[in-house]
Amino acid sequence: MKKNKIIMGLSALLVVTLITTGCGKEIEVKNGSKVAVSVKDEKFTATEYYEEIKENNISTLIDMIDHSILDKKYKSDDAEKNEIDNQIEQIKSYYGDDENTYKSVIQQYFGVEDEKELREKLSLEYKRNKAVEDYIKENIKDDEIKKYYEENVFGQLKASHILISVNVSEDASDEEKEKADKKALETAKKIIKDLNQGKKFKTLAKKYSDDKATATNGGDLGYFNATDMVEEFSNAVKNLKNNEYTKEPVKTQYGYHIILRTGEKDKPTLKEAKDDIKDKIKTQKLNDNKALYYESLMDIRDKNKIKWNDDKLKKSYDKYMNKLIESTKENS
Repeated sequence: MKKNKIIMGLSALLVVTLITTGCGKEIEVKNGSKVAVSVKDEKFTATEYYEEIKENNISTLIDMIDHSILDKKYKSDDAEKNEIDNQIEQIKSYYGDDENTYKSVIQQYFGVEDEKELREKLSLEYKRNKAVEDYIKENIKDDEIKKYYEENVFGQLKASHILISVNVSEDASDEEKEKADKKALETAKKIIKDLNQGKKFKTLAKKYSDDKATATNGGDLGYFNATDMVEEFSNAVKNLKNNEYTKEPVKTQYGYHIILRTGEKDKPTLKEAKDDIKDKIKTQKLNDNKALYYESLMDIRDKNKIKWNDDKLKKSYDKYMNKLIESTKENS
């Protein structure tokens, strides 16, 4: 948000500058502090107001700090605009685009008065996300990258498979589901037994596979990236040698697979894969540690040499951020 919007409570401190001789009145003073507003005989000073908002409106000050840091580094561009447009369209599609309903929703759930303020709020979140992602990637160590490369980067793999589906309706009983699963597993094991006895994989795929799109080609899946497949399937292929098949059925959400690895292309060099690896590690770190997002923002602010001239304000900030971090741990 723009500063004249986001400072909210803090901007009220400037009210004292409006109670000036410009209105033909002298500034009232109470206990050495300028009076910001009076209610009958009660007078409230700017100092009293400032002390009150230190704790209750600390998020407003954090927004101001982050704008100061991030607006300089991350200029708004088409990518940001498109992301914000998509988010707003999702809100409207979910809650309806009736003007009154839409306004009520963004006021209640986002704490903004109109779409302009919502866009400003979403812009700050967009920049925060970019800053956190960049910060995490900048701090990934070379040995982490090398380890990931050795364990997870492969050239495109080639494989064939025979799929035995667990044929059961969604409203089937647990007993019926268990029976169907058992039957599919027994069929898959029988196919492996046939392979062990020398029968051709292509022949068995054409006869048994429930993946009709590949069955006619002997189960051939062609070349694919390991990440294109569900985890159980890709892990099984990676652990096979060329022209080797799985000795036990591989269960996925689709059923039981017998997999034959038939080839692998040369994998990219570490230099070629480095940027992609850093993205993967960054995503993994954020998924494994939900608190890392807020911890990274705190580090980013610290590196920008924030100077706290008010100890109570600093304590309110620490308390607020620690609460966010603890809430992510509780919900993870």
